[in-house]
Amino acid sequence: MNFAIPRGNTSEMVLHIWKIIELPSIQQDDFLHVISFELFLFSPKEAKEFINTAIHEDYLILEGDERIKLSKSLALKLNKWHEKRKTHISEKIKDVNDFNEFSNESKNKDVNKFKILLKALLDKGTINRAVAESDSAYKFRSIDPKQKIIKAEVQGSQKIPYNIDINISEKVIKHNCLDFQTKRAENKKFCKHLAKLFLLLKIKNADLASYFLESITKDINNWKFLS
Repeated sequence: MNFAIPRGNTSEMVLHIWKIIELPSIQQDDFLHVISFELFLFSPKEAKEFINTAIHEDYLILEGDERIKLSKSLALKLNKWHEKRKTHISEKIKDVNDFNEFSNESKNKDVNKFKILLKALLDKGTINRAVAESDSAYKFRSIDPKQKIIKAEVQGSQKIPYNIDINISEKVIKHNCLDFQTKRAENKKFCKHLAKLFLLLKIKNADLASYFLESITKDINNWKFLS
């Protein structure tokens, strides 16, 4: 599912925000605070202008006590999105279950090898968060088997995407999400972004994905996990 921020489209932006806050209604001042200081989508001045525009164009309905809620048309769109999201989550849960089904008698040893290598770099629960990530948020900027380099970016909720750089020759993984910086890097574990990256790489080139993972795991003590 696409979670890219729809900047420049007021109705889609309102809907995008409501997918995150998940409230029937909210105080106007609280809404401004959320989109400015929690989601970092606008400056306070821009947020105020955005809210006024959304109310003026009937995408947001102003109720008593300065509370705002979605218009009926957007509320309907949100309900349809939730239905699609339920289907999406069900599919991802199946992916998680399939991932965790290990068997020594597996007919596909290559697939099993990939799973074992990736799982060695994950903490409990990371794979669940990884498969729930939107595929469209990930962009490979460079995959170079000869130079043994992968460069990619991940579009999160903020304007600037996260970067991922993997270099086998230098034995370095660089990534700048908060979870990796504060928890995973120190213990040489993957965050959800790195796990998802390799799940996507496996679709593109399963042999290359396993090669990179094996290069990391077999010499993990000499690798540097940097933010």
